[in-house]
Amino acid sequence: MGNSWYFVRCQSGREDSVRKQLETRLKVAGLQDVIPQVLVPFERVTDLKNGKKRVVSRKLYPGYLMVQANLEPTELPDGEERILKARATMRDTPGFGDFLGSKDSGPTPLTDVQVTGILSRMSDSEQRPQVSINLHKGDMVKIKSGAFDGFDGQVDEINPDKGTVKVIVTIFGRPTPVELEYWEVEAV
Repeated sequence: MGNSWYFVRCQSGREDSVRKQLETRLKVAGLQDVIPQVLVPFERVTDLKNGKKRVVSRKLYPGYLMVQANLEPTELPDGEERILKARATMRDTPGFGDFLGSKDSGPTPLTDVQVTGILSRMSDSEQRPQVSINLHKGDMVKIKSGAFDGFDGQVDEINPDKGTVKVIVTIFGRPTPVELEYWEVEAV
């Protein structure tokens, strides 16, 4: 069976520090063969704060870590003992919860399709960050720049891939659709 990926619970907001502590404790205990990787699943997004664009990391699953682990005792020398030691080391880490799964059947591994989807989403967002648009269809907005500066309108369509927002603006008593960059509008 080899290494499989699992979700583990951890204290929300401390995912990165729990990951670092876990990696350090496992390395000191010499258990990297049982648990070779610990990840915080995230995606890179372009955000607008105080009028400035910035790229930030946003956790895909707040309160969870992804752990690659070999929990098959037959594939490791002293397998059962090393797995129990690894799990005890993890449980003793402050902020760590436990593996997702049922008490009867134990930890539930992720499928290859799930793992591939999460890892590809992480790598895609590294190469081309997604745009974080905090608007919804029907929201009222004020246009901050361009030819329609100062106009109010209603969001009709949002395109996060292009980073644009289509706003319906009333000009001379007629509703007119206007496509704008996401940073050119602000919620009213």
